Amino acid sequence: MERYQKIEKNGGGNLGEGTYGVVYKARDKQTNDIVALKRIRLEMEDEGIPSTALREISLLQELRHPCIVELLDCVQSEGRLYLVFEFVDRDLKKYMEAQPGTLSRGVVKSFLFQIFHGLAFCHARGIMHRDLKPQNLLVSKEGRLKIADFGLARAFVPPIRPLTHEVVTLWYRPPEILLGSQTYAPPVDVWACGAIFVELLCKRAMFQGDSEVDQLFKIFRSLGTPSEETWPGVTALQDWNPAFPVWPPVKLTKYCPSIDEAGLDLLEKLVVLDPKSRISAKTALYHRYFDDLDKQQFRQ
Repeated sequence: MERYQKIEKNGGGNLGEGTYGVVYKARDKQTNDIVALKRIRLEMEDEGIPSTALREISLLQELRHPCIVELLDCVQSEGRLYLVFEFVDRDLKKYMEAQPGTLSRGVVKSFLFQIFHGLAFCHARGIMHRDLKPQNLLVSKEGRLKIADFGLARAFVPPIRPLTHEVVTLWYRPPEILLGSQTYAPPVDVWACGAIFVELLCKRAMFQGDSEVDQLFKIFRSLGTPSEETWPGVTALQDWNPAFPVWPPVKLTKYCPSIDEAGLDLLEKLVVLDPKSRISAKTALYHRYFDDLDKQQFRQ
């Protein structure tokens, strides 16, 4: 760790909490670059490095992309493991909080496109993030957005084995996980993108449940209670209850009245109850909502 010097700030030097560790701002004494140091809490594990940290390291080593935060180094020192990342100014949540009003349409469009750009790259390589939310998206002063915190990320390869449903922060968790599905895939990330899209537009999370059932009911009140006709197989899911209230769908413009027609069409394709019917991240990149965006600037 002699190579890295933590930069203390008033009120503490840490930039925030990741899924499984504290993140600090530091300087690389060899290059003089500013970096982010993520300290992994080894004390949580009786034996060795936590599996989540090993997973994050192995996944990030193969995910080199302009819209994914870059892992620069791994250092073990005095019983602690540090992951060294490129430094990015702040996360999307803090960025939105710092803006006096709503974000401009151009900024919303740019950020959403970059999320899909990085996500499509992950999905093409068989990796789902499983914890997309504004706190895990980093934004530079130049307006570059990077997906970060891969502590819950997972490779998916057929056959899909049962996976934990303790993933994805509640407000961004899709209905299939809330209903107890143990086999899920990239559409879980796409659902989160829909929730983030609304938050970008109006600075308010789309569905703000305070429990899993409350979250589910808030979704059903907006998109309608699903049935076998609208979502084949839904009644066979572990936590489906035939006594669920039956709500009709409502217009999604209630969440963001300022959304334009193309944006509404994209949102409706993202927050589809049946995961098999959701648009893919790759297809979303070519949606007409992004037609007037200069996409070349994000391809470097």
